[in-house]
Amino acid sequence: METTLVLLKPSCVQRQLIGEVVNRFERRGLRISGMKMMQLSDQILREHYAHLVDKPFFPSLQASMQASPVVAMALTGVDAVKVVRQMAGVTNGREAAPGTIRGDYSMSNQQNIVHASDSVENAAIELRRFFSEDEVFDYTSNAQGFIYGDGECK
Repeated sequence: METTLVLLKPSCVQRQLIGEVVNRFERRGLRISGMKMMQLSDQILREHYAHLVDKPFFPSLQASMQASPVVAMALTGVDAVKVVRQMAGVTNGREAAPGTIRGDYSMSNQQNIVHASDSVENAAIELRRFFSEDEVFDYTSNAQGFIYGDGECK
């Protein structure tokens, strides 16, 4: 099992899509291991987007991510990083396939509803950035046997 980070961005929060997006992850069979609403500080944004801090669009990105609170989620499942990235779709909502979260709810490269960790290694780093150890829970869902076949859970 893997755990990955998803941020429901201000574009999701302001458009009142939180429930719909969370529902999609749950219906797919991903387990919510942690979830909280938080206002992102300059410090956490500079750390999270360190690879973009020197880009001319960073101030716009920063303002966008601070326009309202975000919802941070830790999602757990087999191949969770890959599954969540596929569900999110490509970054630019105009180019995202219908049926993906961005393809269904976004028309923007920046206002694109969700952030999803791009690798198992980055998921671990990002989870530590947004959650303390006591905010992410390890438990087995009673539905697990109806989500995965025998031997699929690692």
